[in-house]
Amino acid sequence: MIPAQTAQIAAALQAGEPGRAEQLSRAALIESPQDENLLFLLAISLHFQERAQEALPIYEELTRLQPGSSEYWNNYATALVGAGELDAALAAYSRALELNPDNTLARSQMGTTLMQKRDYLAARDLLLDAVEKQPESLRLRVDAARACCFSQDYEGASDLLRHWRHSVPLNDDQLQLELAQVLIQNNEIPDATDLLEDLFDRLPGHPEVRLQLAHMYERRNRLDDAAAMVSPLMQVGPASAAIHRNKGAHVQATLAMRAKEPAAARDLLEAAGPESDADYNHYFQLGSVYDKLGDTRAAMDALRVAHQREAAERRHDSPEFFAPDAAAMPVKAPRVTAEQFARWPRYIAPDMQDSPIFVVGFPRSGTTLLEQMLDAHPGLQSMDENPFFNRLSGILGNHDQRILGDLSVLRQYDCDELRKRYNTMVGQRIQRDWNTRLVDKNPLNMLWLPIMYRLFPASKFILAVRHPCDVILSCYMQSFRSSALAAACSTLERLAHAYVQVMQSWLNDVEVLQPSLLVSRYEDLVDDPVQQASRIAQFLELGDASPMLQFDQHARNKAYIGTPSYAQVIEPVNRKAVGRWQKYRREMEPLLPILEPMLRHWGYDATGS
Repeated sequence: MIPAQTAQIAAALQAGEPGRAEQLSRAALIESPQDENLLFLLAISLHFQERAQEALPIYEELTRLQPGSSEYWNNYATALVGAGELDAALAAYSRALELNPDNTLARSQMGTTLMQKRDYLAARDLLLDAVEKQPESLRLRVDAARACCFSQDYEGASDLLRHWRHSVPLNDDQLQLELAQVLIQNNEIPDATDLLEDLFDRLPGHPEVRLQLAHMYERRNRLDDAAAMVSPLMQVGPASAAIHRNKGAHVQATLAMRAKEPAAARDLLEAAGPESDADYNHYFQLGSVYDKLGDTRAAMDALRVAHQREAAERRHDSPEFFAPDAAAMPVKAPRVTAEQFARWPRYIAPDMQDSPIFVVGFPRSGTTLLEQMLDAHPGLQSMDENPFFNRLSGILGNHDQRILGDLSVLRQYDCDELRKRYNTMVGQRIQRDWNTRLVDKNPLNMLWLPIMYRLFPASKFILAVRHPCDVILSCYMQSFRSSALAAACSTLERLAHAYVQVMQSWLNDVEVLQPSLLVSRYEDLVDDPVQQASRIAQFLELGDASPMLQFDQHARNKAYIGTPSYAQVIEPVNRKAVGRWQKYRREMEPLLPILEPMLRHWGYDATGS
C-alpha cells in the first residue's frame, strides 16, 4: 500500500469525513483486497457512519487474517456490540483478553457490555481490574463506579470517584454527563448538580441535561427551577423527542404532586405510560397519585405491578435476596447472647459527649423527622443516611467471619481502629464541626446494635416507633435504594414478617446490652411536639429544646436531604400520616396476625391507633 494513500484516508477520518475515507479505502482495496491496513480503515470509516452491520464482516475478516491479534478481536467485539450481538461480542472480547491480558480497552469494553447484559457483578470485577491497570483514567473510573452502583457497592463507587474534581475541567461533555449520572446513582446530589449546571451553561438545549437537572432541582426542593428546566422539552417535536417528553411528563407529575394537584399528576402519568418495560418507578408514582385521590384499589394495583417489575430488575444485582428461602429481611448482622456479652472485656471508649447519637427505627417510622429536629439544635450535627456499621461489619467479616459470631474477640486495638475507620467515613460525607455532637441516623442501624454498642458503649440511642400498619403501608409505597430492603418490601406479607424479624432482633439485643435508650413514638411527637422535644432534649442532656421546634425552616435551608421523606420534613409537624393504613384495611387485615406481637408490645390497637 502506498503510504500517501494511508495518510490521505487517515486525514479524511481526522477531518470528520468518514464518507470520503470510505471512498478512498474502497478505491485502494481494488488493487490490494487483502491489505489489513486498508480493511481496517474501511471498517473504521463505516463504524464512524454508524453502519456497524456493514463494518462487521470486515472486522471478522481481519481476525481471520491475523487470528493472534488482540486488537483485531477487540475491534470485532466492539462492532458486534454495535450490531446488538452481545453474546458473540463477549466471546470476542474474551479471545482478545486471552491473547493479551493487558489489553485494558478490551477489559473495559467487555465490562460495559456485561452491564448491558445486566451481569453487574462480573462487570464490576472486570472494570475494577481495568482501573487498577490505568488508575488515572476517569472514563474507567466512571464506568467502574456505575457497575459498583448496579452491584449495590456504593462505598466502592464513592472510593472510585472521591477525587473526581482533580480532573476538572473534563473537556468531554459526554463523560461529564455520565459522571453526573453515576453521582446521582450514588446519591451524591449536590456534586451532580454542580456538574449538570456547568454542562447546562454550555449546552442549554441538551435534553438529557435538562431532565437530570429538573430531577435534581425537585430533589433539592427548588420546584420553580425544576418546572422551568423541563417545560421546553414538553413542546411537540420530532418522534425522536418522544422519550424526552415521556421523562419530562414524569417530572411534571412529581411537581404536580408537590403542588397538591394529584388529579393533574394522574392525567400526566396515565397519558405518558412507563418509559420502558423495566420502568417500575412509573407505577410507584401512580400508586402515590391514586392514594392521594383516595382510589385505594387502583393504588394497590399499581403498587403490585411496581414491586413485580422492581423485583425483576433487582434480581440481576442481588438474586440471593429474592430466593424462595431468603429471610424476610435478608441482612446478615452480628448478634450477641447474654453469655457472649458477659465475656466482653471492658475497654477504654469515648464518653457520652464524644460518642454519636444514634437514631434508629424501621424505615418510615419517623427517623427523618427526628433527625431534622436534632440537626436544628446548634449543639448537634447530623448527616444523610450511611450504612457505616454495615461496612464495618463487612471489614470484620472479610478478615474472619467468626468475629461477627462473637465480638468478645475484639481487642482494644481493634475497637480503636474500627472507630478511626468510622470517623474517617463520617469525614468523607460531611465537614465535621467538632464543637457539636454527631447524630447518626440510619433506620436499619437497629440491626447493627451489637457492633455499635461495642464501639460506642456510652452512646445515646433513640428508637423511632410508629403504628406497624402505617409503617408497612408507607414502606410498600416506596422504592428503596437498597436491594435487601426492596426485596423485603416486595409483598405486604413478606414486609410484615421483615418488620417483626427486625424489631424482635432489636428487642433481643436491647435486653442483653441495656444501652441508654429513648423510645420516641411518632404519634406522640406529632400530637405534642413541644413536650416531646423537651423530653428528647432532656434525654440527650441538651438543655434548651426550642431550636428543635424550628426544624422545618432549618430543613428548607439545607442544600439536600437524602431520604425518601425529603418533601415532608420541610413542612411543619402534622397528623396527616397518622392512621393512613385504615383506608387500606382490606389489604392490611391479613397482616394483623403476623404483626400482633409487635402491636401488643408497643401498645397499638389493631382496630385503631
